[in-house]
Amino acid sequence: MQTLCLFVTATDTGVGKTWLTALIARSLRERGLRVGAYKPVCSGAEVDGAGNISWGDIKSLAAAIGGDIDDRRVCSTRLKAPLAPPVAARQEAIRLDFGKMQEGAAWWLGRVDVLLIEGAGGLLCPLTEEHTIADLAQALNCPLLVVARLGLGTINHTLLTIEASRIRNLAVRGVVLNEAEPLASDLGIDENSLEIARRANVPVLGVVRHGETSLSVDWLQVVSGAQS
Repeated sequence: MQTLCLFVTATDTGVGKTWLTALIARSLRERGLRVGAYKPVCSGAEVDGAGNISWGDIKSLAAAIGGDIDDRRVCSTRLKAPLAPPVAARQEAIRLDFGKMQEGAAWWLGRVDVLLIEGAGGLLCPLTEEHTIADLAQALNCPLLVVARLGLGTINHTLLTIEASRIRNLAVRGVVLNEAEPLASDLGIDENSLEIARRANVPVLGVVRHGETSLSVDWLQVVSGAQS
């Protein structure tokens, strides 16, 4: 089986890309598929009481694909500050290499059935001094899944993200609305999903409420482009 890929992007930072990527990985693995996860760069480190540095997103992705792979294959470029990658990299005098980011994704090809690639921030988030997340998705020829924040403003943010993807000839396989933080009210949730689907002509695959760890979606069909 040729390695299929899905690029998980978002309408903003902090909307739940890692949560959704891990959810999809676990669902595919439950079907017996070999799943890889790749994040080209991770910024925003966590420091424990002993001064040890770690990155929660990398831990979550590595665990979701089985935890038996060197997590440097999941993400080799790690930045301490919770900033856009090139901004954080400048602070640490680190050079971000777009070619090596592509090579990091290519390593998985042929080793897994499905490769899930998680971007940083939103689709047009700066990735290197010259490139954005969208440029990497283009270079890897990988269709998108858009994770959108469940709540006020999501229609505008989601439609803008889809429009930006279409300008770049990036296929959008669907949208998932994620409740990254508990909402005070459920007002407009159903209407927002319908508006996004109608105006963008892209399927809204579902809504993930805060803390939910599953979503009734055939992710293999989504990845392969076979969903109705």
